[in-house]
Amino acid sequence: MKYRKLGNTGVELSAIGLGCMGMNHAYGQPDDDESIATLEKSIEIGINFWDTADVYANGRNEELVSKVLVPNRDKIFIATKFGFRAGADGRLTEFDGSPAYIKTAVEQSLKRLKTDVIDLYYAHRIDPNVPVEDMVGAMADLVKEGKVKYLGLSEASVNSVRRAHAVHPISALQSEYSLLTRDVEAEILPVCKELGISFVPFSPLVRGLVTNALDVTKLADNDFRKSLPRYQGANAENNMGLAQEFAQLAAQKQCTPAQLALAWVLAQGDNIIPIPGTKRRKYLLDNAGSVDVELTATDLQDIETILAKYPDTGDRYNEANYKFVDKN
Repeated sequence: MKYRKLGNTGVELSAIGLGCMGMNHAYGQPDDDESIATLEKSIEIGINFWDTADVYANGRNEELVSKVLVPNRDKIFIATKFGFRAGADGRLTEFDGSPAYIKTAVEQSLKRLKTDVIDLYYAHRIDPNVPVEDMVGAMADLVKEGKVKYLGLSEASVNSVRRAHAVHPISALQSEYSLLTRDVEAEILPVCKELGISFVPFSPLVRGLVTNALDVTKLADNDFRKSLPRYQGANAENNMGLAQEFAQLAAQKQCTPAQLALAWVLAQGDNIIPIPGTKRRKYLLDNAGSVDVELTATDLQDIETILAKYPDTGDRYNEANYKFVDKN
């Protein structure tokens, strides 16, 4: 495994992290035994950066992760997030970034993770009803209290990032970024470079689309992706065609489509640390192999040529999900 620095902290994180959400949230049937084996395998191969959140499976994701985190605490840099409130059915109902809620949320996460300190604590979104300065000020208090080491934001605008960073150093910004989701390139990536913030892409494999192993017509009824535009109708057809041609390019490079897609993300900046999610060891090992894929200028141009042939990729979110994305 190769490693990259977290912001200006000096902490070294595996260049490929592990997104834990899908282990028991949003993507079909959980498999706790295989998820635990995947977490254990990640340690074995040098992946030390795990990402979860309190809202995933209503806290059960943190509890699942804790089973491997506790006996390996000194080997893992654990990141979790706060802010979303969900109903009993798991659907998001609101976002709460108030200082009062932060105090409650962190204690619950510490308890579920069975740890005394969270390495990286993210605000899962930006609360339009709470000044960023107040939210980050409350998060900074957690650092002073020793409950949290470093602070992060997720899906935040440039304005929010700058305001937050002025209150307390932001070490990581997490947002969606992949071959098909590139809006962060205009402003977000440059501001992260400027301020010394690590950029942490989630869904760097487009939730499986670019692996050429996903049949969108066979997604389970409870699979989150079924509600997203790019997995439906003409968009889905476009993206499956794109994935097939992308897989051909990967074969020419003697790597898998997942490895090629992650290598592309890694090549966009040395401060970028993607966190592809999986609950299976075979995909974990596949993803980890991306750090050894070297891309030439010709490779990068070939990728752009393929993308240009399939422009109808569709939105990454539906309207209900977009309402939680920071537009300030």
